[in-house]
Amino acid sequence: MNNLDNLRHTTSHLLAAAVLKLYPKAKITLGPPIENGFYYDIDFEDVKISDSDLPKIEEEMKKIIKSWEKIEGKELKENEAKKLFADNPYKLELIDEIVKRGEKITIYQSGDFIDLCRGGHIENPKKEIKYFKLLKIAGAYWRGDEKNKMLTRIYGTIFPTKEELDKYLWQLEEAKKRDHKKIGKELQLFLIPEEIGQGLLIWMPKGATIRREIENLIIKEQTKRGYLHVYSPHIGKKSLWQTSGHWDLYREKMYSPMIIDNEEYLIKPMNCPMHMMVYKSKPRSYRDLPIRIAENATVYRYEQTGELSGMLRVRHITQDDSHIFCREDQVVDEFLAVFDYIKFLLKIFKINDYYLRLGLRSKKEKYLGSDEIWNKAEEKIVQAVEKEGINYLKSEGDAAFYGPKLDVVIKDSLGRNWQAGTIQVDFMLPERFNLEYIDENNQIKRPVVIHRAPLGSLERFIGLLIEHYAGAFPLWLSPIQIAVLPVSDKFNLITRKIYQYLKEKNFRTVHLDNNETLSKKIRWATLQKIPYMIIIGDKEVKELKRELPEKISVRTREGKDLREINFYEFIDSLKSQIENFS
Repeated sequence: MNNLDNLRHTTSHLLAAAVLKLYPKAKITLGPPIENGFYYDIDFEDVKISDSDLPKIEEEMKKIIKSWEKIEGKELKENEAKKLFADNPYKLELIDEIVKRGEKITIYQSGDFIDLCRGGHIENPKKEIKYFKLLKIAGAYWRGDEKNKMLTRIYGTIFPTKEELDKYLWQLEEAKKRDHKKIGKELQLFLIPEEIGQGLLIWMPKGATIRREIENLIIKEQTKRGYLHVYSPHIGKKSLWQTSGHWDLYREKMYSPMIIDNEEYLIKPMNCPMHMMVYKSKPRSYRDLPIRIAENATVYRYEQTGELSGMLRVRHITQDDSHIFCREDQVVDEFLAVFDYIKFLLKIFKINDYYLRLGLRSKKEKYLGSDEIWNKAEEKIVQAVEKEGINYLKSEGDAAFYGPKLDVVIKDSLGRNWQAGTIQVDFMLPERFNLEYIDENNQIKRPVVIHRAPLGSLERFIGLLIEHYAGAFPLWLSPIQIAVLPVSDKFNLITRKIYQYLKEKNFRTVHLDNNETLSKKIRWATLQKIPYMIIIGDKEVKELKRELPEKISVRTREGKDLREINFYEFIDSLKSQIENFS
């Protein structure tokens, strides 16, 4: 643990101590440090608490910290630990697990507060714990298992300096304003109707426009890079996913089988088996490889109700998916070509801050294949990133069940991290699907598969973009690019001609020829985050020499007024912006 983690860990102890002072019958459970803060899960039994109770708990924390000169660890025997926590069944369960693992039982004490803990604390709590804030209350099942009791989770944050705390709290407030669910409703981008079901999203016309523009970009660019696009069905025989291993190792995310013609079928959670069939459709030579099969395909995964969150976590996702079938000696170059494509996309979306995370196996999980195969796949990824000179972090437990993967974690305009694209190296599925090619010596060989989804899912990525841009999409992505505003209805005829001209030039535009005042029209267009408003009044009509005005007044959504602009030069500048993804 680093110093900041230690600071947050000790502050979670302080939170638990304050709760026990105020609610003596409460049962504390676990309180780890997390990114940007800490939390503690607590069983308050019959007492109901809410966010309105947080200031009171915070004040108690400020009182207690005055007496916390240090925090000391001590090792206990099993019987001593169980006696100490005799009235807390959660701690007793943890003690049994520690004993079963053969680990030491340790407690940490500061003031009169004692907690079962493996350590990782600061030396002087009284001096170091100053700039903290309790943030919110949420529900959480004990040990994350919905079969267990629902506990109360209290989230908080702490930083070494007031400036860092203030910046983080500002980011939280800004994040509320940028919440994609809030902006999505205001701009009418998507719906998740209760009548259809939780996690099932409808793209509204404006949201569908954003998605279509991104899909067009993907298909056009991938075609340039040698990808072959396919369409595959949404269901397939259960045996297909038994062969792939999904049915054994991914079943908790899959929906129940359906019976068709007395045979079990599954709705697809992945496209992989479908693309394996494309490869197997005819004999392959080493000269054919690499073969890059791509599809913007919707897959269906069962997410827990508590995990669902607007566009960020849904039960059907559209992946910019592809499977690259290549020889082993081509893996590194193909991997790097995928990474180059990801960089190309992130540059277009003006996302410049990101890092890479190498997902490795966890000893606790089940995976396909031998250690030899896994080590070979990991070596290929490491060779690729080191050849490119890319920095990466290792993350145990983040691998796919058939191979290690490299995730791209991006940072948005508020400094928040989001997982976006992923690249995976797979020696297993070619084996399970019996994929083959004939090498230069007329020998049968297995290809290697690179799985890749540069944007992850379009639902999640567009939700991310809504918050990254605060709904103010760049011109090329804006659902409505231009609003044409007559100052009054006597100018409707000329603004209608402007509107028609813009439509013919393939601009996404709207004509506000209603009876509202100009100020209300401007306000509506601004709230809808339309990049440009063309305003036509007496001055523009007075100088009219042709069917369309030569000079126009333009207002941006930021409130900047651009007066007496040449109409045709303005149109050319917009075309240039769109071509440059601005």
